[in-house]
Amino acid sequence: MEIDSRLLEKILMNVEKPIRYVGGEWNATRKRHNDVDVKVLLAFPDTYEIGMSHLGLRILYSILNRRDDVVCERTFMPWIDMYGAMRSSGIPLYSLESCVPAGDFDILGFSLQYELSYTNVLAMLDLAGIPILTSDRGEDEPLIIAGGPSVYNPEPMADFIDAILIGEGEDAIEEIVDVYKDAKAKGMSRLELLQNLAGISGVYVPSFYRVSYFSDGRIKEIEPTNPAASYPVKKRVVRDLNQAEYPARVVTPLTEIVHDRAVLEVFRGCARGCRFCQAGMVYRPVRERAPDKVLELAEAILKNTGYDEISLMSLSSADYSHVRDVCSSLLDKHRDMGISVSLPSLRVDSFSVDLAKEVQKGRRTGLTFAPEAGTQRLRNVINKGVTHDDLIHAATAAFSEGWHSLKLYFMIGLPTETEDDLKGIVDMAKETLACGRRELRQAGVRKAPEVTVSVASFVPKAHTPFQWQPQLPREELVRRQAYLKKHLRGKGLKLRWHDVDTSFLEVVLSRGSRRLGPVIEAAYRRGCKFDAWDSEFDFDKWMPGFRCADISPEFYGNTKWEYGDILPWDHISCGVSKEFLTQEAERALSGVLTPDCRSGLCSDCGVCGNLEVSPKVMSGAWKEVSE
Repeated sequence: MEIDSRLLEKILMNVEKPIRYVGGEWNATRKRHNDVDVKVLLAFPDTYEIGMSHLGLRILYSILNRRDDVVCERTFMPWIDMYGAMRSSGIPLYSLESCVPAGDFDILGFSLQYELSYTNVLAMLDLAGIPILTSDRGEDEPLIIAGGPSVYNPEPMADFIDAILIGEGEDAIEEIVDVYKDAKAKGMSRLELLQNLAGISGVYVPSFYRVSYFSDGRIKEIEPTNPAASYPVKKRVVRDLNQAEYPARVVTPLTEIVHDRAVLEVFRGCARGCRFCQAGMVYRPVRERAPDKVLELAEAILKNTGYDEISLMSLSSADYSHVRDVCSSLLDKHRDMGISVSLPSLRVDSFSVDLAKEVQKGRRTGLTFAPEAGTQRLRNVINKGVTHDDLIHAATAAFSEGWHSLKLYFMIGLPTETEDDLKGIVDMAKETLACGRRELRQAGVRKAPEVTVSVASFVPKAHTPFQWQPQLPREELVRRQAYLKKHLRGKGLKLRWHDVDTSFLEVVLSRGSRRLGPVIEAAYRRGCKFDAWDSEFDFDKWMPGFRCADISPEFYGNTKWEYGDILPWDHISCGVSKEFLTQEAERALSGVLTPDCRSGLCSDCGVCGNLEVSPKVMSGAWKEVSE
């Protein structure tokens, strides 16, 4: 099938931001489909601006397109106007590079970055003319695979995805393509292909597992039904970032995107151990990229893209052991070209402010600190290694160095939170503002300081010490938001908060089992798309699906589970042991801190042993334990 180019052109004349849908970007790869053995379409279930900011997509695109036997192209979820126009005109989902229908590719690979994108996945499959359910796909249908952080609990999407990669894609994507290529050449059936894929470490085929339930919805048993299925499925991990593929010629968008700059990952993982943080658990172990490699890549990326800003990306940029030297070298080498450096994730300390001062010379953009909780007691519960003095010292340093606005990020509804903890948020915000007024006045600056408090509702995530904890009922979260709205008022103070219904649906999907498949499909059929967007989210459209499936969303959202319960994701291993998570959950209730293992004291989380890697987290030189 070919896309009607004239009809498409007519549609593009009448939709918002048509440049999202035309391709033609600098560094995009174009190949003849007839010259390759395997055709892969990377599908991001959100808008072009968000998907093109995703580093994982750039890495996989580069890895696959360097192969002569593979073509890899991109597609994104069309915005509401474009989606409606394509449906009414009969234009299917297509790739940006060649305008080929998505259904003509061999493999569609979805990146699941957040749970509220699930209905978009179904919308894209439907627009492509591909059956939504795996059980309805025939032998000639594309293989639908998925990866990303959300698949650490893959069960809500089990009905829709053929195979799921647990862990880091660049470590396994070529194995997946090789297996597909071999199966295609030999004329294997879809079942035989899935069996061979299941033999790849880290690949999970949901249809090869049976889940049984007790009458109350708790899981009785998860068992493999095919000899090829692993139990548990262990995540894939890149052992040496210096040897890993990293794209120096990234596709450079023709329009502004969310992160419109060059991006360079300086290290992966985090061992600080915040007990609410899924990323800090599932991306372990910590692996650093050598400074000379960082500088080499930075030069190549800047040369090949024309960007004038490079962002040193990680979960906590200030924790990169070479951060100061690398920043200095980048600025010294590229300052004459007008190149700037940004550090997107900083600690709550004066060192981070000093770093920000160095890289933001002449352009004070604002700083964000994340105390997460309002009192030291609750910060100890969540293992947030930040004190009140840390924040005040950092704020003092920031205001004294010329910043006028600070953003403080907190969560409400954390386990054991009380009214005193809410009051602590208010007190901390007001003290930070007073600090700003004092420092700016002493500096003779007339501009008034501004403190923005951003408050999210706690969402318990799989593979964290708080995975057994419920979210507070929505009515209680609204009450706590109201408390903050009442007390965080006045000149210089701003409060932002998340919609509680959105947070509730997120936790339901985060902790859900595969029983939620019919609910997600029903929500899509009722028109749900772009659920992560406030302008499009409609929780009322989700409720009929829960009723028809006889499922209480509160079971997944507001129920405290026991340590002995089988969790929906228990057959998926991120390397961190359940024993460690249980221990951390108990330490949280006692307010006991667990130190960062990069300080030299092993926390015995299980990652090194379970993934067979050596605990040399600072050197970046990962070796097999057997050595």
